[in-house]
Amino acid sequence: MKIRALIVDDEPLARERIRTLLRKEPDIEVADECGDGMRAIAAIAKLRPDLVFLDVQMPESSGFDVVEAIGAERMPAVIFVTAYDKYALRAFDVHALDYLLKPFDRARFREALERARTQIRHEQSGEINRRLLALLKDVRPEGQRRERLVVRDGGRILFLRTDEIDWIEAAGNYLKLHAGRHAHMMRETMAAIEAQLDPARFVRVHRSTIVNLDRVREMQPGPHGDSALVLRDGTRLTLSRTCRARFENALAGRG
Repeated sequence: MKIRALIVDDEPLARERIRTLLRKEPDIEVADECGDGMRAIAAIAKLRPDLVFLDVQMPESSGFDVVEAIGAERMPAVIFVTAYDKYALRAFDVHALDYLLKPFDRARFREALERARTQIRHEQSGEINRRLLALLKDVRPEGQRRERLVVRDGGRILFLRTDEIDWIEAAGNYLKLHAGRHAHMMRETMAAIEAQLDPARFVRVHRSTIVNLDRVREMQPGPHGDSALVLRDGTRLTLSRTCRARFENALAGRG
């Protein structure tokens, strides 16, 4: 049985090191290699490899971003490749997910590869996917502030910077993220997204609306204690009276 592998690392020499080591493994076929997370996401979706050597620290999108974008339940077997210190590696150890700590030797590489072979041959993807989900929750705990959000847009997957977002509205089981002339749908709850955003910048102004304070141009009084917020692009949002104190406190905190 041939195992199709994908190599993902932003360092060309690191990719070549893995490719060289894999040449001596007759049951491994290198399907492709990628130098960044966006290309890795596209390659995983298109090629459906059995195994991914995934660099954790890459510019723009990390290895964790790749797992989140693909979905832990759909990820192939993964060997993380990282320069993390040993304290940070505890997360991988706790969840029994294999990793190669740069620089690694051939013996350690073959050890990780043999474990991956065992997982693939015994079709242990369900258990590994559960470990990946647990790892994501560990490295991105509830309440951690996010600088980027993973958003699916048709056939594309975007890494949307939070500072690009103007406002957010609830839309059934989804959220609609308004960023300039574009709106992106994301499956998440208002409470969950609010906990992940910087409270000095993003404030809940209504039970179904969160606004980026940098986009607010003026506040106008309205009926029944509610007010209207006018954004820089002319968008009008309701500021409910129950959220007004929080909104004003956030503004005061910005000096």
